[in-house]
Amino acid sequence: MQIEQFSNLADFETSLDRLAQVAVLTGLGLAPGQELVITAPLAAVPLTRRITEHAYKAGASLVTVLFTDEEMAKLRFRYGPDLSFDSAMGWLYEGMAQAFRGGAARLAVVGDDPFLVANEDPDKVARVNRAVSKAYRPARELILRHEVNWSIVPYATPAWARAVFPDPAQDEALAQLWKVVFAASRVDRPDPVAAWREHDSALHARADWLSRMRYSALHFRGPGTDLRVGLADDHLWLGGGTTARNGRYCVCNVPTEEVFTMPHKDRVDGHAVSTKPLAYQGTIIEDISVRFDAGQIVEAHAKRGDRVLQKMLETDDGARRLGEVSLVPHSSPIASSGLLFMSTLFDENAACHIALGHAYSACVRDGDTLPQEQLDSRGANTSLIHVDWMIGSNRIDVDGITLGGDSVPVMRAGEWVLP
Repeated sequence: MQIEQFSNLADFETSLDRLAQVAVLTGLGLAPGQELVITAPLAAVPLTRRITEHAYKAGASLVTVLFTDEEMAKLRFRYGPDLSFDSAMGWLYEGMAQAFRGGAARLAVVGDDPFLVANEDPDKVARVNRAVSKAYRPARELILRHEVNWSIVPYATPAWARAVFPDPAQDEALAQLWKVVFAASRVDRPDPVAAWREHDSALHARADWLSRMRYSALHFRGPGTDLRVGLADDHLWLGGGTTARNGRYCVCNVPTEEVFTMPHKDRVDGHAVSTKPLAYQGTIIEDISVRFDAGQIVEAHAKRGDRVLQKMLETDDGARRLGEVSLVPHSSPIASSGLLFMSTLFDENAACHIALGHAYSACVRDGDTLPQEQLDSRGANTSLIHVDWMIGSNRIDVDGITLGGDSVPVMRAGEWVLP
């Protein structure tokens, strides 16, 4: 599918160029003289070229792009020897980590096929994911600690469009997805960068309010869910952009509608069910139900993709504990679209969610400067994975639990209750 097939090519190219500008100026906050490392699917060449152009216009000293091809990825599962599934490009990920240590910014362009490896052996898929997670860990830890400015931006690929809009013809499905992507990324506004500044300010105001409340826990209640999520000691709520340790202000997810913080890894109890399917590493997991006891998942089931879920939970000790809890109103623009995107970048911005696995150190006071032992003592979880899945809807209520044990309404029927 080529962009030339759109009926109004000029408008499309204008919007695509604006998305590239948002990626560089708002998402990354790229500094003059800074290097940039980009990963992107082959289908995203048109956007990646524009991002490269705007990066150099912003003063980038060097832009390096690493492209991936989904069809080649499937060949590994079909023809690779058994030892292949425990291998990963450690040399490449170490090179990326070295680039980040040297100050390079990081941008991921994403538009994955949600069903890429849905028909492959879940055991092989799990082995590959684990090998990649282990190899990528040195680079990922630098990102999670915000050592450098980084961001993720979407690209509407044909495979993703077919998953979101299965009924229309492929050209129409792709055009519809692009329209939603441009709107969610705010590039359909007269001044997208200014629109992002306004949105960023609103998210910060909400996060600051929650930080001042100093809740000890959040209580989620609704159909199939009665979950108490204890919050980490000295936690902070974040939303919108953040200042990386290199001094650059970046918005890590484009789009974003969430405010989030760190749960205490040992203080989560109760049960929860998913309200949206989870797209995980090229497979779909549906109707997840879990039970927590003292922070750990002790029971977990899924009506579809259960083997993949179980393999994910077996990744390491931290995979059964939470690393993030996030609040998103049901009236968010992405939720209001009524679409199931089968992409975490979008679906996590349509509903409240929790994340299994590694915690973001920035979500506790001075966390990005603390050694791991002190983060552990405050309740931070560590893991090779960080997987968000949605538990919010317009039937979910959320209460904040004060230090004195009182319940304070935070959300009702999926919407904010603010003073």
